[in-house]
Order: sequence, then C-alpha cells, then structure tokens
Amino acid sequence: MDLGPMQLIIEYRYWILLPLSFAEGPLVAFFAGTLAAAGYFNIWMLAAFFFARDVIVDLCCYYLGYYGGQSRWIHRVLRRFGITDEHLEEVRVLWNKHPGKTMFLSKLSYGVAAGFIVVAGLVRMSLKQFLLYGSIIALMHYGVLLFLGYFFGASFGGSIIGIIENIPYVVGALSLLAIGYYFFKRRIGKKLQDEERAARAEIVSK
Repeated sequence: MDLGPMQLIIEYRYWILLPLSFAEGPLVAFFAGTLAAAGYFNIWMLAAFFFARDVIVDLCCYYLGYYGGQSRWIHRVLRRFGITDEHLEEVRVLWNKHPGKTMFLSKLSYGVAAGFIVVAGLVRMSLKQFLLYGSIIALMHYGVLLFLGYFFGASFGGSIIGIIENIPYVVGALSLLAIGYYFFKRRIGKKLQDEERAARAEIVSK
C-alpha cells in the first residue's frame, strides 16, 4: 500500500519532517505524534522541532515586512494573500490595537497567516511582543496536535506494528482531521474578516 507522505515519515524519520512540515505542518505533526507513541520519535524533540520551525518562519516573515515593507514586490506578495493597499491600514490598526488576538486569528486562519505576519513587521510591531504571542500560539497549536497524535498512537498499543496493521484507521483519522482543521481555519478566517470590518469602521469614523 502506498501511504504517500506517511510512508516517507516512517522511512526517513527526522530527515523528512522539515520539507513535509512546510506542505502540511499540522497533519505531519499529528502523524509524527502518533509514531512517537510507538517510540519512533522522541515527543519532546518533535515539540522542539515544530516550535522552532514555526517561530523561525514567523521571524522570516516579520523581517521581510520590517526591512522590505516599502518595496513593490512585498506589496505584490501581500495582494496574493488578500491584503491590498486599501486593506493595509485596517490590518495596521489590528496589529496596533489587538496584537494578541490578531496573531491568534491570522496564524490559524486559512491562507492569510504569512501575509498578516509580514504586515506585523511592516508596521514595526515590537519584536519582543511579536515573539511572545507567536511563541504562545505555536506551543498551543502544535502541543495540541502532538498530544492528540500521541494519544491516538497509544490507542493502538503504542507499537509501530499495531499502527501499520491499523493503517486504514490512521488514514481515516488523518482525513477527518484534515477536514475538521480546514473548516476550523475557515471559521477563524471569517472571524478575522469581522475584525477587519470593525477596524475599517473605526478608521472611517475618525
């Protein structure tokens, strides 16, 4: 049976986590947590890896906005994430007035996280504050996924043989997680749009 990315994780372990985590980070974290229950990974090393990966990517996006925020190329990138010049002031208001909520909503919403985080650097958000909120959310996000994956793997007896023998259930669980996670991110995205509309109203009222 061809298991796709799951088979790659089983065969190459830590070496394949980095490229796969950029494609489907949450699903990879869940499946890696499942294998950790069988002793295939060290759960604490996984937690450190996903935390560091998330924070480093956020920092790259932040500095991209901080040092290159005035370039035309950055504004073209932002438009690809739905942040046009007209929306830029609204996002600026969100970062300045509600940094914690904006970080949470943007990182967990569908398809806009990188764009919003670039704007955090563009508006010169405090780096200390940025790292604090980003670290808390990364710990919560991947901590939950790794814990759920570990618990799921332990339910098969905590052995790699038990997991492989029940691979249809593992695939089913990953499929349900992917669907549920997608709708969760869409819902968070709608909440972020509501916050943008509130920011727009505040700008207009001034």
